Amino acid sequence: MGELGIPELLIILAILLVLFGPSRLAGLGRTLGQGIREFRTSMRGETTRGESKAAADSEPPTAHA
Repeated sequence: MGELGIPELLIILAILLVLFGPSRLAGLGRTLGQGIREFRTSMRGETTRGESKAAADSEPPTAHA
């Protein structure tokens, strides 16, 4: 109960095609893909910035003569 198999997913896809049409459904998929890509990019940026800040904080300050 509650599991979606291939036949159920195909029925859902067919209903979405009837409701929205192929061009609008493609646009929705494209927009969703761009959002996921931007989210992943921002998550990688946060990790990189966090690691570089942590590395900068862990280095002891050096005294210049």
